[in-house]
Amino acid sequence: MIAKVTAMDKILEQALLYDFYGELLTPHQKEVYEQFVLDDLSLSEIAESEGISRQGVHDLVRRCQKALEGYEEKLHLVERFLAVKEKVGEIDSILTDWEERKQDPKEIIKEIRGISATIIEEL
Repeated sequence: MIAKVTAMDKILEQALLYDFYGELLTPHQKEVYEQFVLDDLSLSEIAESEGISRQGVHDLVRRCQKALEGYEEKLHLVERFLAVKEKVGEIDSILTDWEERKQDPKEIIKEIRGISATIIEEL
């Protein structure tokens, strides 16, 4: 089961990197990478449809992955996105707790302002 979770995390990571940096790839790279990551086609299926060797597809996918990871190392857009998403989840959780417990609104406002300040710093 752990191997499946790890594989799913890798697919999610590849999809996020592609979402943020995919436009920086060439049209051919985008086409092949989409088929491999998003459409979940095998190397052989992609090789047949693109008219290149299976090894060529493998090498192209690896180069794309390294390029996308390189962009993330420099720009950190995915990292920032995930951090902001986590903070928004915290705000939602605070509001849900408030609805259930009817806490003092001033305390809730203080917590949310603290989280929003953290979001601004991370951007």
